[in-house]
Amino acid sequence: MPGMNPSEIRVAGTGRVLTAPLGTPAPTDVTAQWPAAWRDLGYTTTDGIRFNKKDKIDPVDTWQSVSPARFVYSDRDLTVKFALLQLNEDTLPFFFGGAAVKETAEGSKLYRYEIAAEPVEDERMLGVEFADGGVIRYRFVIQRGQVTETEELQLTRTAALKLGLTFTALATDSTAPLAVWLMNDPAYAK
Repeated sequence: MPGMNPSEIRVAGTGRVLTAPLGTPAPTDVTAQWPAAWRDLGYTTTDGIRFNKKDKIDPVDTWQSVSPARFVYSDRDLTVKFALLQLNEDTLPFFFGGAAVKETAEGSKLYRYEIAAEPVEDERMLGVEFADGGVIRYRFVIQRGQVTETEELQLTRTAALKLGLTFTALATDSTAPLAVWLMNDPAYAK
């Protein structure tokens, strides 16, 4: 319904961020369980999740006009930015870019994570889910992407460690979408 409608205002009251290997099936509705290969990355900061879509549009200037004759799309960036609060076998490699946390010797209960000297490709899928109340649920899935930026990791006496990062969507092919929104929100019903 066009115009002002307070029932269409959404608050992402609770949610979560998940990651999975490339090619993992994603839920096809908002009530199905995420398949087992999807790993919940746990707590995030109260800043929540920030989505950003940035298109680069280049003007085509002409000699005959002071304003552009048309625009050409030259670039599209779709990013998701958030900060993780938990440190574990899923979050540390996600933040630093691949490899795995390993036990130094079987049964030692001592674990080691090695940050590679050279960057390595660490493409994954990303899922974001949030609910507004007990009924309306949204799911957002990037089929292919990678962490492209990490924030400074600060160790202090008075605050939790935060793994702040930016995840950037990558095209899978020229016909597939960069990301998909699923929602059971009646605001979209015609």
